[in-house]
Amino acid sequence: MSFFGFEADAAATVPSKVTQTATPQVASPAAITPLSVHEAVAPPETMTRSAPSDPEAMAQTLAQHPDFRVLRRLVPRTDYGPVKGQSNQRVIVLDTETTGLDSKGEKIIELAMLSVLVDTATGLPVGPVTIYESFEDPGKPIPAQITEITGIDDSMVKGLRIDDAAVTALVEQADLVVAHNAGFDRPFVEARFPVFAGKAWGCSFQGIDWKKEGSGSAKLEFLASERGWFYDAHRAQVDCHALLQVLASPLADGQTGLARLLAGAGQTRYKLRATGAPFEAKDKLKARGYRWDGEGRVWWCSLGSDALLDAECAWLRAEVYGQRSARVQLEALDSRVQYSSRSGLLTERAV
Repeated sequence: MSFFGFEADAAATVPSKVTQTATPQVASPAAITPLSVHEAVAPPETMTRSAPSDPEAMAQTLAQHPDFRVLRRLVPRTDYGPVKGQSNQRVIVLDTETTGLDSKGEKIIELAMLSVLVDTATGLPVGPVTIYESFEDPGKPIPAQITEITGIDDSMVKGLRIDDAAVTALVEQADLVVAHNAGFDRPFVEARFPVFAGKAWGCSFQGIDWKKEGSGSAKLEFLASERGWFYDAHRAQVDCHALLQVLASPLADGQTGLARLLAGAGQTRYKLRATGAPFEAKDKLKARGYRWDGEGRVWWCSLGSDALLDAECAWLRAEVYGQRSARVQLEALDSRVQYSSRSGLLTERAV
């Protein structure tokens, strides 16, 4: 996602996209005439009086009408205002494009990172954004389906290599690395750059319960759309800009996504494997959100706190194991291990 960042001018006209959220009542298809169509979907009264020629004025007019929602093109920001000596932590927002899904056999073809300070009191970005973006030649042809999704082809990456020293220098300064699907990005960048293995990671996809926040989807494009933006997705840098602005927005409790992820970085997550669960419990486990590990032949789930772990063990005892004695396997994952391909601390617990 190579999109060179720039700062929005507050007075600039921003291209907009309009989506209609309600279907006006119209006559039946058999009764529709050109005149009846114009009458049925008449524009807002303010537009009929004086149709503005300025796109932003038109967008503002439509935004006031209940049948329309206006989306504006997301404008990358390179500066979030002055740093006033407050307590800050440095966050890197990261995204990759790769030749495929398997980090063991596929390669990075594009890496983008935004490094920015976050005010720990407000959870908002402050100061300038340091941007790094580079292509890398994977040493093999880029599959056609990857080019179709990303727009990146062999000619764009030929002979190029990501600067190891520049990446290391930037990452060493970070307190937290954030990706929207860290379980995908982290194994790729750790395989290529050892510096990432020693850093705390957060995942904006799994680390925030977007359904609980009222969102219809956890996909980044959808989250941006809910906040009034659209952008050209599937290139690393513009995806990073979109994620940073989504995470700088308030959640339902007023806390920003950045603040939520920074707070979660100190918590241990658990991967619970329901070992020995009876076959007839599979539907309950699936409905509960458990996933099937075909290699280990066990149902598992991820839990974000000790309290959630206690509650889950109580549910398993009551609903799956039928009050009989059982032991489940736990894998404790702190922020330096979670979302990586490395194992956490393995223990067992009675339920």
